[in-house]
Amino acid sequence: MSFKNALKKFWKFVWHDDSIASWIVAFILAFLIVKFIVYPLIGLAFGTSYPIVAVVSGSMEHEQPFDEWWELNQDWYEENNIYKEDFEEFVFKNGFVKGDIIFLKGTEPKNIKVGDVIVFQSTTVYPVIHRVVKAWEDNDYYFQTKGDHNSKSDPGLLELEISEDRVLGKTLFRIPKLGWVKLVFVEMFNLGGK
Repeated sequence: MSFKNALKKFWKFVWHDDSIASWIVAFILAFLIVKFIVYPLIGLAFGTSYPIVAVVSGSMEHEQPFDEWWELNQDWYEENNIYKEDFEEFVFKNGFVKGDIIFLKGTEPKNIKVGDVIVFQSTTVYPVIHRVVKAWEDNDYYFQTKGDHNSKSDPGLLELEISEDRVLGKTLFRIPKLGWVKLVFVEMFNLGGK
């Protein structure tokens, strides 16, 4: 059998056969195409190796409408020179929740400012997505972040002084709840390294 005939037979098996085996092969092929072709191309287009992330914790969640949330959290922010008027202009001023998908873009560190939401490499298995609450330059750029739901910045996440080389990207937009697909698979197959 020639290569061309074998390829036609395989194509027919994957796309036209209705057997369990063809479904499994199609699923594996789809996964491989997304993982090794689509995702890297999106990363190239967005300028980051992490163009799409699923939110895996509730650290950016707001459990109340914005005004009520601000009343509960304003002390920490005002002590750090961030006021309600500032926060109302921030991206994702109402936070986001576990299971959301966030699209990122690579950006120059000089273009990251207080109020932006960034993804950075931390001490955890997964990168962390938190809001920038302080930015400064000392030869290189550094950032402090805090999850909107957290009472303060977490030193355990090394988020008090994030060097520019640990920043993976800045948020562009979100798709609510779509990340649950990934989270279910990670939990089901324990892919989180726990």
